[in-house]
Amino acid sequence: MSLSSIRAKRELLESTKGIVKEDVLLPTEAFNETDMLLYWNKYAQRLGDKGHKIMESLLKISDPKLEGTTIIHELPNDGSKLDFESQIHGLLGYLRGHLHNHDITIEIVVNETIENKFAFTPIDKFNRLNEINPNLELLKRTFDLDI
Repeated sequence: MSLSSIRAKRELLESTKGIVKEDVLLPTEAFNETDMLLYWNKYAQRLGDKGHKIMESLLKISDPKLEGTTIIHELPNDGSKLDFESQIHGLLGYLRGHLHNHDITIEIVVNETIENKFAFTPIDKFNRLNEINPNLELLKRTFDLDI
């Protein structure tokens, strides 16, 4: 440490004190829930293509709701909330950039009553498909098909 290095350090500190950051006006364009869902699903697909299957499944576990510029996303437990929060910055940057609105925030709600219905047996699969398309029952009866 020499006197000239101390003097240079002081001059540097004094010169940075006078710098004032300018306020940057970031875009805040209006968007709707449909646009938000489109980019939400595109981001999930992009993560899936890169091999980040856990985050992709967390994004697709339920459709997020939009309230103003706040996106509310429900997750089934605290563990998935922690996983989601660790990756939330990439998602926020993607949505803010593509929707041209930097006021977007994401709120995570833990709802332990979310039920995933999985069809394991052939009867369960038929009943699930029959809920979607009731004409399957008519097809089954017409051709006397077994499950």
